[in-house]
Amino acid sequence: MISILIPVFDYDLDSLVTGLQQAVKDFEEIDEIIIGADGCSSEYLGMYEALSKLDKVSLLVSENNVGRATIRNMLADRATSDYLIYIDADVLIQGNPKEYIKRWLENYNLAPVIFGGTDYHKVPPDNPDKYLRWHYGYYHERKSLKKRKKRPYSNFSGFNFLIERSILDKFRFNEELKKYGHEDTLFAYQLKKAGIKIAHIENNLIHDGLESNRDYVLKTRDSISNLNILYDKVTDNRTFASVVCLLRYYNLLKPLGITRLLAYVYRKRQRRIEIMLRSTKCSLKIFNIYKLGLFCYYRYHKENTES
Repeated sequence: MISILIPVFDYDLDSLVTGLQQAVKDFEEIDEIIIGADGCSSEYLGMYEALSKLDKVSLLVSENNVGRATIRNMLADRATSDYLIYIDADVLIQGNPKEYIKRWLENYNLAPVIFGGTDYHKVPPDNPDKYLRWHYGYYHERKSLKKRKKRPYSNFSGFNFLIERSILDKFRFNEELKKYGHEDTLFAYQLKKAGIKIAHIENNLIHDGLESNRDYVLKTRDSISNLNILYDKVTDNRTFASVVCLLRYYNLLKPLGITRLLAYVYRKRQRRIEIMLRSTKCSLKIFNIYKLGLFCYYRYHKENTES
């Protein structure tokens, strides 16, 4: 049996849940759909409570916003099935939800963990204030199945995946990470260290909930902060770097002394670069350099504080 788990924070789930709920009627293998409301407002809680009255749909409520890692663990504890499908709230199912579920049922025993893929609308959003998130997602997160299979751990995401419950009983999402970013990276690293296979299939969902340019820059800063914390906590930096593209660049450039220069550039040009990133159609090269520079700044600051 399979449980579908949807962690959410103040997002309209009506279309997603009703579509899935109608689809699962034809599949006895799907045991339940659980909505995990993570510190949501009363307005959205009312919506989720109404949805929970549908057949096979239930609601798990955390009164406080506990973060992506914790709510995922709470959903796993609540689920009754041997297999779990995690779907982020801000997704759009391409085509018929029945076909989406059918592809999982055809592949669920392919590996202990399976990533379905992330897609984006081919046309940029009408709102230019959401361009950065779409631009980065379309060109960096939207990858062909062939490319994802080349680096199965690097290309894992909690956005749309299936996992054996027994794996989550042993490897939990790290609840110390309260801010946005890299809880999926740490999880993939743990699986790689343990020799647990991650498979990839063609079962993409569209990332439909795009943040504003400003909000995405702020969330990016949180994610780099998390990455900096994890860099000091993991026991095998080499394996961890193999999962994170940014760390591969960092380790390549550090012996050349370039990371120190990037840290300096970040400190001097941070505000100017962030203004550029919030404008329309900013270069992704600048965005990637910004992220690497921020990480270099964190590492340089730590090394000099300890010395």
